[in-house]
Amino acid sequence: MLGIAAVLLLLVALGGYLYARSIFNRIERVEVSQSLTSASSGTNYLIVGSDSRENVSEEGDAGFNGAEAPGGQRADTMMLLHLEGGKAQMLSIPRDLYLPISGTDGSSKINAAYNADLGGGPTRLIDTISESLGIPIDRYMEVDFVSFAGLVDGLGGITIEFEHPAQDTESGLYVPEAGEVELDGEQALAYVRSRHYTEMIDGQYVEDPTGDLGRIERQQKFLSVVIEELSSNKNPFSLASAADGMAKGLRIDDEMSMFDAMRFAWGMRGLAEPLEPLTVSNDRNASGAVLILDEAASAATLEQVR
Repeated sequence: MLGIAAVLLLLVALGGYLYARSIFNRIERVEVSQSLTSASSGTNYLIVGSDSRENVSEEGDAGFNGAEAPGGQRADTMMLLHLEGGKAQMLSIPRDLYLPISGTDGSSKINAAYNADLGGGPTRLIDTISESLGIPIDRYMEVDFVSFAGLVDGLGGITIEFEHPAQDTESGLYVPEAGEVELDGEQALAYVRSRHYTEMIDGQYVEDPTGDLGRIERQQKFLSVVIEELSSNKNPFSLASAADGMAKGLRIDDEMSMFDAMRFAWGMRGLAEPLEPLTVSNDRNASGAVLILDEAASAATLEQVR
């Protein structure tokens, strides 16, 4: 009997592996291998969050709440996950950071390097980060937040801890009480897309003064909570549904292995330690409101991921 049980367990494990591999093989690949390099220590995953409307259903526009959103697919959020010695660290790269854009004769906001309307794309974005910030990129991943929010309903909701009651009338976010709050897919998307995140503090509504940086932190938290929920979920049916949905909401570099993807998922379990933010100053030029990098003040942070 023990022998039969062992064989059955082996078959179940093998079936699980083959199923996971079949899902991994369905993830769309991005041909950027010519731009990938290696960090001097550890591994750098560049995570690009897209603000595409492509996967918004005709019945609704969850997380947009009727507001105008850019057409096509753009780099709404950029995060760098640095894995080294079992430690995970996260660096946010502001999309309004003003830098020389690779392959061009000028400078612009860094998200312009990705904007297909301007002749950019993943390769130019990676090259710009490598050349202008000196950060080597080992692995590349795009996350469609609309598709990822759809995973939330498949998981039965996710729990986010709110320090204060919060809302954003433009994205549709409404959290009337502080504490641990369970969000469904629609509210989760409203949370990650919130550009005017407003909290009730001491009886007054206060909008998040950190702007895009605060939104990046919320998106990082969302990704971490989703992956944490996936890793702890024991329901094979909800996991199968969620994993299938995740495959639809991802694009990865053309050299990423299943082991690389597993390392990423492990690194995102729980919140990665945030690195000291890049030191920037506000300015305005032909590109609009921009952020200017203080290279000297940011040197210590950049050195940790080079």
